[in-house]
Amino acid sequence: SRLYAIVISMKYFDAHCHIQFDAYDVDREALLASMKEAEVGGLIVGTDRESSKRAVELSDGEYFFASVGLHPNDKPQEGYDSEYYASLGKEPPVVSIGECGLDYYRPDHPDSEKERQIPVFKEQIELAARLDKPLMIHSRPRKGSMDAYEDVILLLKEAKARHGNKVRGNMHFYVGDLEVTKKLLDLGCTFSFTAVLTFTNDYDEVVRFLPLSHILTETDAPYVAPAPNRGKRNDPLAVQEVVKAIARIRGEEEEVVREETLKNAKRVFGI
Repeated sequence: SRLYAIVISMKYFDAHCHIQFDAYDVDREALLASMKEAEVGGLIVGTDRESSKRAVELSDGEYFFASVGLHPNDKPQEGYDSEYYASLGKEPPVVSIGECGLDYYRPDHPDSEKERQIPVFKEQIELAARLDKPLMIHSRPRKGSMDAYEDVILLLKEAKARHGNKVRGNMHFYVGDLEVTKKLLDLGCTFSFTAVLTFTNDYDEVVRFLPLSHILTETDAPYVAPAPNRGKRNDPLAVQEVVKAIARIRGEEEEVVREETLKNAKRVFGI
């Protein structure tokens, strides 16, 4: 069963934003109002205990929804509290578990970091399967490598052998190559892209390769503002620029991309 059968007058969906972060303390209410006026819905993504709780508090189940989880290396000292996230994950506005995953980009101690991150990710995969909710997966490999993606693939395969289609997820801020994309696609993953597409062509091949049915739009706000606003605070309204970029790269009508990516988000998150 799905919690929300109707979403009020929505045209765009930001599948990954952090509007509960301090960057929005001065104008959060105005931003939420602007999003509604522009018919932009959003998935507010937690990265730790407090930000996950705030994501739930800001969600209304109409325009704004929540994802709760522990980021792989934002707060390594915090530790994963399985009972806390299991309880929070049952709250009505929560439609996803994460952001969770593996980040090998800048580990101080690569081997010990892998040993720490993998069990935490496994616990969140199990929680998502138990609650029958998709994962919001953060995967960042070392430079010149796809190592974090390869480990995510192995862990998802293992979990799918136990839980079947209850194991599913969205690859947030996706930067994988064509080879790992094919493997993740075989596992039923979706892929969300940011406004990075407005200032680099590095991911055009993957954006063109993927079925439109498996593409989502996101901002990762307050990060990664689109050109020409690079370096400034981003916000979920920029998801409109992501739709334009995907349409341009794929050579498709912007309205088709807008409609399909919105439909994809509703399907993936059950909204």
